[in-house]
Amino acid sequence: MAPIACFYERKHKLEAQIMCLLFLSALVGVTLPQYLFLLGLEYTSATFSCAFLNMVPVFTFIMALPFGIEKVNMKNKSGKAKVLGTFVCIGGALLLALYKGMPFIHPQSQHIANKATSTPPSAKLEKWIVGSILLTVGCLLWSSWFIIQAKISKKYPCQYSSTAILSLFAAIQSAITTLIIKGNSASWILKGKLEIMSVIYAGLVGSGLCYVAMSWCVKQRGPVFTSAFTPLIQIFVAVLDFSILKEEIYLGSIAGSALVIAGMYILLWGKSKEGEQCVPKDTQANPDVECQ
Repeated sequence: MAPIACFYERKHKLEAQIMCLLFLSALVGVTLPQYLFLLGLEYTSATFSCAFLNMVPVFTFIMALPFGIEKVNMKNKSGKAKVLGTFVCIGGALLLALYKGMPFIHPQSQHIANKATSTPPSAKLEKWIVGSILLTVGCLLWSSWFIIQAKISKKYPCQYSSTAILSLFAAIQSAITTLIIKGNSASWILKGKLEIMSVIYAGLVGSGLCYVAMSWCVKQRGPVFTSAFTPLIQIFVAVLDFSILKEEIYLGSIAGSALVIAGMYILLWGKSKEGEQCVPKDTQANPDVECQ
């Protein structure tokens, strides 16, 4: 990202306020969410963890209300749809956290797994709840990143430069966090080609190209619209998780995910209707003004 930023965006001035916002953006959008997500993944499963990412658009919408980025008018259908979608999505998240259910594909495997392991069901449930809490906090932090990024995009509309600086800050923060938590050098050593390829891919695609694309989308269409595409992650992960890793898909995860996705798209439907109502009014009052 840095060479591209130097070539295309070298004329833009970088202020101290933007640097502080980028440091905060790296902390709440990369360092802490990724660490909490990996912890939650350890306590639960890949499909379950990605199901919580569907809460990001709703959390983003709730956080955008106090800043005036989003508005709710309960007199219109669009405002009611936003509120309804929010409550449905929160209900789905609670179902995900509190109800695991039986395996959806092979119900007998749950009984066999319980016999094969010495871990009591109460301990498994406790790990499931702890993982859910970690994932929820991570989603809240990532939602706040979209709000911060919306502010950064207005003052510093340079996606490549901001992503390069954000990645640098995130690398420094992650290194300090690792030294505090691990305290030894063994965790820094990569073993095998798979670990090396995973780190390179995560850096180039996961933290590079993805954050450039998300920053551009936040600038063009706003934070709520950008975060609305997170359910695609769960769909891709569920297919790979089941087909390659042979992980079970549980009834609670399916039911909770369905509610979360339904609530999210009810909210987005309300947002789209609000935009349709807003544009004609603004164009009648002033043809040169467009509704945001």
